[in-house]
Amino acid sequence: MLVLGHMDSAPTAVVDREACIAWFLATRERTAELFRLLSPEAYYERPISLRHPVVFYEGHIPAFSVNTLIKCGLGRPGIDEGLELLFARGIDPEDQRSADDVAIHAWPTRDAVQEYVEAADQLILDALAKAPVEQPGHPVLHRGQAVHTLIEHEELHQETLAYMWHRLSLDRKCRPAGAPLVTEGVVPPARQIEVAPGRATLGAALEEVPFGWDNEFPIHVVDVPAFAIDVHNVTNQEYQAFVDAGGYGDSRWWSDSDWAWCAAGGIEHPPFWVREDGRWHWRSMFDLIPLPAAWPVYVTHAEASAFARWRGQRLPTEAEFHRAAYGTPEGAERSYPWGEDAPDPSRHGNFGFRYWEPVPVGSFPDGVSAWGVHDLVGNGWEWSSTVFDGFPGFSPMPSYPEYSADFFDGLHYVIKGGSPVTAPGLLRRSFRNWFRPHYPYVYACFRCVQG
Repeated sequence: MLVLGHMDSAPTAVVDREACIAWFLATRERTAELFRLLSPEAYYERPISLRHPVVFYEGHIPAFSVNTLIKCGLGRPGIDEGLELLFARGIDPEDQRSADDVAIHAWPTRDAVQEYVEAADQLILDALAKAPVEQPGHPVLHRGQAVHTLIEHEELHQETLAYMWHRLSLDRKCRPAGAPLVTEGVVPPARQIEVAPGRATLGAALEEVPFGWDNEFPIHVVDVPAFAIDVHNVTNQEYQAFVDAGGYGDSRWWSDSDWAWCAAGGIEHPPFWVREDGRWHWRSMFDLIPLPAAWPVYVTHAEASAFARWRGQRLPTEAEFHRAAYGTPEGAERSYPWGEDAPDPSRHGNFGFRYWEPVPVGSFPDGVSAWGVHDLVGNGWEWSSTVFDGFPGFSPMPSYPEYSADFFDGLHYVIKGGSPVTAPGLLRRSFRNWFRPHYPYVYACFRCVQG
């Protein structure tokens, strides 16, 4: 947490040590809770073959913190050079062959990993309590950049862990106490709302927010023509009509690369759907349940694009999402779709680990945008048609220079909004996420636009 200086002068940021320590500890405990869900047998498994096994992530999160704050920021020695190199960075391969080429075949014991984790946590806590973690003008410690980087990095990985755990067999996980599941809901009629032309402010000014990742800067203002957008995300019931109509067998609705992906993988339905006893089911974190009709459908960018074409429409651009989510008919822009209040998972949307799964669309009327569009934050990231790239004037962040730039390859698409397991702090207007168009594991939904 940072406290901003007086707005009449150049804004300065001072690290609130107590608040940062509390934030760090709460984040570490959430990660520990996620690992406690798993049986010991799952530790060296690869629930997603394009990712490292579970063991990597328990070591990666603290090693990243040490590499970022202690070594890169403070210039101090780490704990174990070998482990800090082994756990330095994950992978984002294009295909299974690429994943196999970079696979690591020898991992330390869990006792060794956890011994490192405990030492790393204590080192970070000592630094947060006493070290000069905010140094004006320092490339990594200016405005406490490394502190925010390491904690938000962990929050981002908690979502990675959740969708990885989702792919583990049910006998590898134990259900936590008090895990609510809301499956019953009315599917609202498909309806679109007209959004008037206007400006959308993407990104942020560096000195106006406590922290942001490098792809959030600088401010990028876009003039957006009028368009119409779905009031609700496309639901499982709506998407089933596309499946039943043979959408997965008709190349008209797919780009050439998406059609080739579908054919090569035998893709016939969304990745979270399972056909059993002649009925569709949803593969939830802890059960196989009858497909909830009113939940948003989770699909790849390829599948979302195909559905939109089938409907004679398209996916929104990143700027159109901003206009629908944060713009107002009067021309002003809000921090959140509902206004300026801090995100509250009991009122504004399905985020912050209140639920493990989606809830029926339209369940949070207090989170509606100024235009009357529901669920723009939470319940599932939303695919856009915008290829991920930096805004004009982009500069890599010193504390994590490869965070964004390595993905400006034309192979990733921007997603916006947030999912059931997105941390509230990541719901800021400028935050951007991205994935490959055929990546089937992320909690991502969509809505259509026209115009």
